[in-house]
Amino acid sequence: MKLCYNQATTLENSNLEKDLELCEKHGYDYIEIRTMDKLPEYLESHSIDDLATFFQNNHIKPLAMNALVFFNNRTKEDHQANIQEFKDTLEKAKKIGAEYIVAVPLVTEEKILKEDIKQSAVEVLTELSALAEAYDIKVALEFVGHPQCTINTFGQAYDIVETVNRSNVGLVLDCFHFHAMGSDMEDLKKANADKIFILHIDDTEDFPIGFLTDEDRVWPGQGAIDLEGIISTVKEKGFDGAVSVELFRPEYYKLDPDEVIKTAKDTSLEVLNRLHAIV
Repeated sequence: MKLCYNQATTLENSNLEKDLELCEKHGYDYIEIRTMDKLPEYLESHSIDDLATFFQNNHIKPLAMNALVFFNNRTKEDHQANIQEFKDTLEKAKKIGAEYIVAVPLVTEEKILKEDIKQSAVEVLTELSALAEAYDIKVALEFVGHPQCTINTFGQAYDIVETVNRSNVGLVLDCFHFHAMGSDMEDLKKANADKIFILHIDDTEDFPIGFLTDEDRVWPGQGAIDLEGIISTVKEKGFDGAVSVELFRPEYYKLDPDEVIKTAKDTSLEVLNRLHAIV
């Protein structure tokens, strides 16, 4: 497994240019680029060609464009806007060499039947898959462990990906989201590792299922998540993809980004090295 950095970890105290500089300094292999804020900010003063050149000349590489948000159960107009955004992201991803585009499910107060959620998700992911195929890019569905997210457990997300049954559609397995809605470890043990594209490493304070929010995340290994259980399970099943550290801790946003990026790496490696899961 290789180590990746997700920009959410310095969301409020850094930018893409600084994150790239610090991730290169601290020896990360990959970065997940936030397409909703950090990339547009970067492009105000740089070009996508500048970004491509940076990756060509440095060790760190782009893993994923994160993210196409709220892709399922949308109005016709919203869906068309999402498709246009996805096409634009495909062009940028191809230009810089990113392998994945992360797709995040709808979060809503509206009660939607699970069968309608699945039908919409399968239809849209199949459409995204066809568009991405021409670019040799993969679509990674990230379930979100919150009661108001339409796809909020590993089992539900895996069932959708299996139904889509396309080689370029898989999952982001985020340890926080797995823990936050009580995803079943037995579902993970039955899963095909080929369908897990990215692993997000994080930890959390010990609040009850259904009450956890992103701001409860803490450094890997310093919280309540069974990281060793989750990571050892996917490792035993043959997962050898990137492990991306993703935290949204408000107090970490008050720190110097150099300290955050270094500590994120050190704490992640401490967990991964115990499992002999990093190369």
